[in-house]
Amino acid sequence: MTFPYESARQQLQAWQKDLDARGAQLEKVALEASRVQSRGGELSPADLAEIEKFAKSKDAPNALKDLQRKVDSGAFSWQDIASGRAVHDPEVQRAMHTSMPSLKRAYTGIKEGQNLDEIVAAGQQRARPSRGDYDDDLPSDFTEDAF
Repeated sequence: MTFPYESARQQLQAWQKDLDARGAQLEKVALEASRVQSRGGELSPADLAEIEKFAKSKDAPNALKDLQRKVDSGAFSWQDIASGRAVHDPEVQRAMHTSMPSLKRAYTGIKEGQNLDEIVAAGQQRARPSRGDYDDDLPSDFTEDAF
């Protein structure tokens, strides 16, 4: 004779087994996550040097090149820009405005613990080549619906 609740008991045991397996997987993932070292909020001198190196490159947007000229003139430093002390400068605001989508992607990547080299490489792939003029605010491609 079969106990009337045998199928319910078997289903409950299957669920318990599945729950135990998922719990073990969760513990494994939690252990792996605890081993990941995330970066702090401050930029290191090496990070600032990389920013300056890119700002001096031919691939840098004009707004970033303008900031580099101000840094070279001694108006402020890259540390001043990174810390927000230079946020009221019109050139900093222009660079922030034109670069905000890329900066948000980079910031999110840094906070998620992505590799800095990969973040920089992804940003360079997205950036359109500089034309060497100061029309970065104008669209480069026109379509029929642009007018």
